[in-house]
Amino acid sequence: MKTYIVDSFTNEAFKGNPAGVCFPKNEISNDSMLNIAKELGLSETAFVWETEKDNTYKIRYFSPKKEIPLCGHATLASAKVLFKIDGVKHIHFITGENLDLFIARENDEIIMEFPTYQTIAIQNPVAISNALGLAAITNSVYSEKNKIILLEIDDAAILSALKPDFKALVDSYSGINGVLVTAPSNVPDFDYHYRYFWPWAGTDEDPVTGGVQTFLARYWAKKLGKTKMNAYQSSIRSGIMEVELKGDKVLLKSQAVIIFEGNFVAFDQ
Repeated sequence: MKTYIVDSFTNEAFKGNPAGVCFPKNEISNDSMLNIAKELGLSETAFVWETEKDNTYKIRYFSPKKEIPLCGHATLASAKVLFKIDGVKHIHFITGENLDLFIARENDEIIMEFPTYQTIAIQNPVAISNALGLAAITNSVYSEKNKIILLEIDDAAILSALKPDFKALVDSYSGINGVLVTAPSNVPDFDYHYRYFWPWAGTDEDPVTGGVQTFLARYWAKKLGKTKMNAYQSSIRSGIMEVELKGDKVLLKSQAVIIFEGNFVAFDQ
């Protein structure tokens, strides 16, 4: 099975968020995909199959713990590989939830069209704040579609320095996939910063997360009065992307770097 590792949301190797991209010859079981994702040990691994339609592929995403409905960096990684192999300028990915994701290539950049989702206001989850080491929260909302709590704070430097107690974080709340912490940017090149912690459904921290822009971009667009913004994920690896709201869609524009190409041989398809 042809397999790649791609660093997404960066133009530098060993930055951004590494994703596995696998091309099984045939459909394989959920258990097989989960075991492969565990073996690779990355935030997510995408599994991609051709369909009968030109430039259209099925795609599914797995963390080392479970199937993930939508993943930004693994979509970007898969597109990067396909654009390199096939030389086409656009493709469609059909997800496990039957979302049709339109992906286009523009020189060295890749533009992904994702849906957008609303958030609802919630009370500050004090146990989560304590586990994150946050003394003050500016606002707290919830993305029901993504099962993610968003916490806004007022200082990007505090965001960058966070060192959560992950055991306490998991014990602090149930029934969610993760917690997103965000702050207005403290540098002119970006509009907002964020970090995503998801020990409930994946790894402790996702280095760079595109899927959260389905609600985070709309959140900041309303606050800042903008439809086009630059986002920075202030994890250790760091990553950047340009986001643009267009109706009920959000466009994510960034780059990716292929760092590994090989064959998964200990697997019978």
